[in-house]
Amino acid sequence: MHHKSGEYVRGKIHTNTVEGFFGQLKRSINGTHHSISHRHLHRYLAEFDWRYNTRRMTDGARTLATIKAGEGKRLRYSEPT
Repeated sequence: MHHKSGEYVRGKIHTNTVEGFFGQLKRSINGTHHSISHRHLHRYLAEFDWRYNTRRMTDGARTLATIKAGEGKRLRYSEPT
């Protein structure tokens, strides 16, 4: 997008969408986690992506979708070092 020429929308892509996502990301880090590690950054971003993409769902619908998304998956933990 070319903001200098007044372009802020291209199809379904808006600068407000990106600003809304990053605003929620910053609020979530500051308000919930306070800080995040570089090692697990991809996990935090996946969580915030999920939250943003399900922001219009009710809490109950989001909970059910989360449970269904985990169906057939198994968490494995390595031995502590």
